Amino acid sequence: MALENILILAAASLLWATTFRNHGRTWFMLIASVVVIFWLQPAVPIRGADFFTPLATLVLVVLTWFITADDATRKQRKNIIILLVIASVVLFLNLTRFLPADFQLLTPSRPPQLTTTLIIFLVTGLTLLVLSRLTRFSASFLTVSLLLTIGLFLLIKIPTLSLWLSSFLRTLSGQSLTNVSINDFRWLGFSYVAFRLIHTIRDKQSGRFPSVDVVEFITYVIFFPAFTAGPIDRLERFIKDLRAPFAGLNLENFYSAGQRLLLGLFKKFVIADALALIALNDSNATQVTSTFWMWVIVYAYAFQIYFDFSGYTDVALGIAQLLGIKLPENFASPYLKPNLTQFWNNWHMTLTQWFRAYFFNPITRWLRSWEKPMSIPMMILLTQVATMLLIGFWHGVTWNFTLWGLWHGLGLFIHNRWNDATKAKAAAWATTPAKQAALNISGILLTFHFVAIGWIFFALSSPVTSWQVILKLFRAH
Repeated sequence: MALENILILAAASLLWATTFRNHGRTWFMLIASVVVIFWLQPAVPIRGADFFTPLATLVLVVLTWFITADDATRKQRKNIIILLVIASVVLFLNLTRFLPADFQLLTPSRPPQLTTTLIIFLVTGLTLLVLSRLTRFSASFLTVSLLLTIGLFLLIKIPTLSLWLSSFLRTLSGQSLTNVSINDFRWLGFSYVAFRLIHTIRDKQSGRFPSVDVVEFITYVIFFPAFTAGPIDRLERFIKDLRAPFAGLNLENFYSAGQRLLLGLFKKFVIADALALIALNDSNATQVTSTFWMWVIVYAYAFQIYFDFSGYTDVALGIAQLLGIKLPENFASPYLKPNLTQFWNNWHMTLTQWFRAYFFNPITRWLRSWEKPMSIPMMILLTQVATMLLIGFWHGVTWNFTLWGLWHGLGLFIHNRWNDATKAKAAAWATTPAKQAALNISGILLTFHFVAIGWIFFALSSPVTSWQVILKLFRAH
């Protein structure tokens, strides 16, 4: 989000919280979130795509709620009113196509023809009508929905498939394929939306899904402070805040939310943006020849990505707090942790916790259930590498993100084995505060540099360029 976007959203949230307090708070968050996903969606060269991708988000969210909600909640009459309100907001945004270009402020480009949107509404309505004839959704139905969500995620994240999708959409809209690119199609927030939908379907399959109406569910999935950069909240935690009475802002809450918001703005737009001027990227990776300056730009990137990401998290937490929603923390001084395991327990914590709950723990239990289970070290290697590879793929299915995932997966495994082998000796040696401090500081420095070198794969687009940077870091002169 740009600075002006953040300030507008913060001002709107503050105005609502101080003026209306709890009256219509959920409706405000729902309608604001619907508008925001269109407003923040970046413009794309494919005709109409920057309007239809937010609309597709809404359709997916509604369909997921419909197949996961219990029968009584699904049949409530108020659902029709809620869906009509959402459709009305989308139609209002679509009708801004008839305004002069200078007044089309809520969509990235001129909205498409109204008839296409109405057709999408009709198809969605007919789909819901057909689904409503089913008294229950079988386990296989939920599994297919889960696979389709994952498939859509891969379609966007794998460059070859993304290029095919761009070509298909250009052909569909009657555009030339001359300048087709994998960057033609950008779906704002879908990485976070997909994880929330997968979490919902998996919890439904395991019987842990709470009963929520369509307003609560849509607000949870597209909640505007956390839509673009997280954190990844859990539905059961979010609805507790949503359902709790909100008496409005008092001075203490206002001070706390404002402090968090200002801290986030300072991190992102002062520190991170300043570091971005010298941080590692594809351009300066090939231009810098000095080992010293190569370390400088690698360090700059390590801190830039931290202050950028944690800054956005602080902004999200601050705006949400203005509305009485306490989103989960996402960072806890990760660069001050003495080992890689603790680093990942404190970096993008909601993502780590999500993978631990929905992949690492289930796959570990499955491996242990084998009649002849594999050895503990091999199990740890397999699960940690697989988990980190998936986290890498979540950012993008490329060779560099694969290498980044492998780097951290193998690093976690080596730390686990090293810790088991040396724990007793380290405890016996570190018998004084000075020795304990030396052990802790050395661990922090080693972990930070391991992570910083790993960021090389994350920051660059080519394994060849990444390897050249690493060689420059460690050459003799």
